[in-house]
Amino acid sequence: MSDKEASQSLKALLGIRDLILGGRLAAGERLSEIPLAEQLGISRTPVRAALARLEQEGLLEKSPSGSYFARAFTIDEVMDAIELRGVLEGTAARLAAERGADPRKLSDIARVVDAIGETLAPGPLDMDFEAYVQRNDEFHRLLAGLAGSETIRREIERTVRLPFASPGAFLEKQEDVPVFRQSLVGAQEQHRAIVEAIEKREGARAEAIAREHARLARRNLEYVLYRDPSLMQRIPALTLVRPEEEAEGGYRSTDWMSAAFRKL
Repeated sequence: MSDKEASQSLKALLGIRDLILGGRLAAGERLSEIPLAEQLGISRTPVRAALARLEQEGLLEKSPSGSYFARAFTIDEVMDAIELRGVLEGTAARLAAERGADPRKLSDIARVVDAIGETLAPGPLDMDFEAYVQRNDEFHRLLAGLAGSETIRREIERTVRLPFASPGAFLEKQEDVPVFRQSLVGAQEQHRAIVEAIEKREGARAEAIAREHARLARRNLEYVLYRDPSLMQRIPALTLVRPEEEAEGGYRSTDWMSAAFRKL
């Protein structure tokens, strides 16, 4: 594959994923190659490959006729994706501790943790939020590779592409929500504890903290769903989530947000 072809393939993949997670494609909406190619300014071939890749990632469904549609997700599926990331990152942390992580990689991730701490000074309400999100993503990228396992690194990378499973889920558009900012203080404590446990070769402790750390995304989602539903409108990707009743073939609502909270 030439550099130009690789560039177009990446542009197609990122562009279509952004359309889906940005809320510009509704769940069940059909994706057509020609309009997508025109919108992204590329040929149909990389678009076709990107659609197949996104089906493998779980963002799209393919009909018997070969058409692709944006997937809808149940709340349980979203929670499961978050839990899966925690399991994988916990395994990465445990293996890094048990096998002994490369000192250079440990030094790199420790520097990132220090940089995250700088974004929180003098306090979460005055923090450099954009820098926090970027450095938090870097921490998780480094953690995924700390065990030296390409298999684990690749599976974590695949999992975090699922809606709401990424380390930055619910953060990027919530910088003015005090409860989310406050939660970042505890998250930073966990960052340091994970690295410390790996350095001390405490595998079980490293795994437990990493798994608990991933559950912050779950708690943030639960806050949006059950404590402050008004925040849902700020998170476009939530249009892909449907109530359990609808997923089971029960009622269908044109306003899924109100339907999702009938049980509250």
